[in-house]
Order: sequence, then structure tokens, then C-alpha cells
Amino acid sequence: MTGYYVHIPFCEKKCSYCDFYSIESLDLVEAFVNTLIDEIRLRTSSTKPDTIFFGGGTPSLLSPRQLERIIGEIPNFDNAYEVTLECNPGTVSLDKLIAYRSLGVNRLSFGVQSFVESELRFLTRIHTADEASQAMNLARSAGFTNVNVDLMFALPNQTVDTLQYSIDRALALEPDHISAYSLIYEPGTPLYKQLMKGEVSKQNEEVDAGMYAYIIDRLQRAGYCQYEVSNFAKADKQCKHNLVYWHGNDYLAVGPSAHGLVNRTRYWNHRSLATWTQKIRDGQLPQANEEALGRDERLTELLFLTLRADGIPANKISRDFNLDIREILQPDLSYWISEGMIVDSNGVLRLTSNGYAVCDEITVKMLSKLPTPL
Repeated sequence: MTGYYVHIPFCEKKCSYCDFYSIESLDLVEAFVNTLIDEIRLRTSSTKPDTIFFGGGTPSLLSPRQLERIIGEIPNFDNAYEVTLECNPGTVSLDKLIAYRSLGVNRLSFGVQSFVESELRFLTRIHTADEASQAMNLARSAGFTNVNVDLMFALPNQTVDTLQYSIDRALALEPDHISAYSLIYEPGTPLYKQLMKGEVSKQNEEVDAGMYAYIIDRLQRAGYCQYEVSNFAKADKQCKHNLVYWHGNDYLAVGPSAHGLVNRTRYWNHRSLATWTQKIRDGQLPQANEEALGRDERLTELLFLTLRADGIPANKISRDFNLDIREILQPDLSYWISEGMIVDSNGVLRLTSNGYAVCDEITVKMLSKLPTPL
């Protein structure tokens, strides 16, 4: 399975916590679309993506006509079985969503984050809780049957009660997929600067862990299967594009700051609209750099990515890398299994709900046991 990622770097207002590359200069969108099409043409390849993901930024700021122009250049678009568009609830209308669907978009991802107004203001979101609910209803009216809702937890002044309220309102909308992320203070963001100045304080770690445990339990009882540390889905509604990343498969990526992986080589584009644009105008790929992944790097990435997702494919690792990962991980593996953190079934070492809660600790221990050099 292969993927195609398109980065749309525009927002009406950049959120205080966001570290993804985006700018607020909406007057540049049309020129950006022209340049993006040029990059897509520069990267012409035999790759036929199974999944396509429009991320950002706020891709839902694109007009249907602008999106149509981009789609017309993506190879094999008509045969991709999952096409996701990230949306800010404050930027959609029924007409726009109907148009997106008619173009072939079949999955939406709404960046809701919270249904509590004070928390939305803290996160500097441009939408209200009611607009988030309305956006979900509009998506259903437009015919979408695969919709994700993003939520955040461990905000500085968030309580278990306000988290429960957001979860309950989200579940009432019956999304097909829910992503729940603990707030991260990324260096360089306005929120990080507030933290350094003492204007905000991180949530207590025990409270953070308790909120995460509550989310897992509540969503599982509501019929959502946890298939990655932060992701929960109804039956057959897992995000196929994210699985491309987590399984270490190839994906092309276009747009400023976009990262791709093709033929065991990772590349990343310039994190500057101006530099990215100039490179393409000069007829060059807008890459800041690239690195070829050797055997050790590929194995390491495969282990930590699949562990945090739907499980380490032990049999595949044995076949592709000539390593018995079960033997390498002993005696820790036996301990993790006995403590109900990992299940070894059908050739896959998969985290349980208890294991997801300590995924980072297990990952560090696991990678430390790999022989050097491999």
C-alpha cells in the first residue's frame, strides 16, 4: 500500500500550539496552487497511490475549483480508495462539502479539539463548539460516511469533567473515527513561549495519564477500537493513509515542509513558501535534504512505528531482516505479556490498552535491546 501527501500551508489564524508549517497570507493561495501543480509534475513517477491525504494548515480553505485542479494532476487519483481532506469546522459549508465529495474526497477529518468554549479560546481556534457540531451534520448531509474528529486533552485548565463533556458531545455526533492527542508544547510555538514565561502550566502527569485512560475506556465502551496510541475507529474505519506511515510503506509528499519516503529514501521539502516556490520556478525539486535508510534505520523505524500502531509483524521481521525479534526482546517480552501489556497473536506483537499507556517506555526498552550493529 502506498500513499500521497499534499501539504496546504494556509490558515485563517495559526493556533498557538501548532508546530506544522502554515501561514496566514490567504492572498497567496492561488499562486501556491499553481506552484504545487508544478511540483506534482516534477515528481512524476510510476507510484500509484492507494491513499491520498490533504493536510495542513487548513486544506478546507481551498475552493472546490482549486482542489479540482490539484486532483487533476495526482497520478492514479481515481483509483485511490481513501482520499482524506482535513477541515477546520469554521471553514466549511454544505455546498463546499458536496463539491469536495463530487471531486472524489471520501473521508473528512475535522480539527475540533474541544467542545468547551473556554478551551477553544485557549487553543486560539476560530470555530465554536456549535459550529463543530454543525460541521459534522453538514458532512453527513453531503453524503460522507467516513469522518474523523480530532480532540485534545491535558490542557492546562482542563478537568476530567470538561474532558468527559467533550467526549460525550463528540460521541453524540457518531463520528467514524476519533483521534485524541495529549497537548504538546512544541518549541518555537506561542504556547511554548507562554510556558517558558510561566503564563501557563503543564497538566499534572498523573492527571494526563488518568485522562488518557478514561478516553481509552470510554471510546472502547462506545464501540471504537484502538488501533494506535492516539487513534480509535469503528469497524473498518481505520485511517488507511496513516497505516501507510506506520507500516513503513512508500508515500510521495508535495508542498512546503512535506516529508516523503520513496524507495527507502526519506526526503523533506523546504519549510518556507518562498524558498519552496523559488526552487520549483527554477525547475528543481524543492527538497531541503534527503537520507537513504539503511538496514538498521529501516528496522528501527519499523519496530517503533508498528509497535505504536497495530503491532510488530514478528514473522515479517524474521523474513525480511533474518532476526528473531521475540528472542531479542526476552526476558522483557515475557514480562510485558504476563502483565497484560502485549499480546502475541498470529505473528504480531500488539499492545493492549495497558500497553498503549506506557508505549514510550516499552519502545525505549525495546530499541535498547537491538544488537549494534544489527
